[in-house]
Amino acid sequence: MNLVSFVIPSYNEQENIIRLSNILTDILKKYKNIEVIIVDNGSTDKTSKILKKHKLFKKKKFKLKKIKKNLGYGHGIISGVNLASGKIIAWFHADLQTNPHDVVKIINKNSKILLNQKVLLSGKRINRSIFDSLFTNLMAKIINAVFKVDFNDINGQPKIFNKNFKKYLKDSPLDFSLDLFLLLIGHKNNYKIKQVPINWGQRYKGVAKGGGNIFGKIKLIMRTLNYIVKIKKKFNGNNNS
Repeated sequence: MNLVSFVIPSYNEQENIIRLSNILTDILKKYKNIEVIIVDNGSTDKTSKILKKHKLFKKKKFKLKKIKKNLGYGHGIISGVNLASGKIIAWFHADLQTNPHDVVKIINKNSKILLNQKVLLSGKRINRSIFDSLFTNLMAKIINAVFKVDFNDINGQPKIFNKNFKKYLKDSPLDFSLDLFLLLIGHKNNYKIKQVPINWGQRYKGVAKGGGNIFGKIKLIMRTLNYIVKIKKKFNGNNNS
């Protein structure tokens, strides 16, 4: 497997960060060619302090990108992506709903196409609640109708792509619209969007930062609808990627 970069955004995840780091320790014992970049995205808790005490950090086995002020989910991820040196880049959250071991399996299975074809991998979350699945399907139907695409789980994790795709991420949104932007800009530039099933676990500890409850989902819907209008105008007014 070629060098792979894991970009893991973390915002106030002090309750999860030790468990995450221990899982990554197990992975790095087997795979020496994985680069780990954890982005502390403006946390107000002890996330960075805990990370700096972990043996992985002391052995310089991962990079810590500390952002002083949270400017948004998208800003945090792109800050990590910009540091990535791997030929394959994957981002997923620090809340452990995506198991890093599963990300490794997906990359191992799809490494050839990631290196040699224009393809984006996007996790399709399974084992979710009926309510969450209905919400995801509704948003996908709206987006598919507006942009004439065939996406399913827009916000599914992980997102995995070849390093060459980084050039398309220069004007990425700072918020949760990043997931949608990635898929749309990939489609616009003739990338195949391949959705891969991945088990979606329960958050280990802490609270969701995005659409974790009904109020969060309503806010996410409003932000997404606003972004749909914005990017539709941009795409219509600019035929260049």
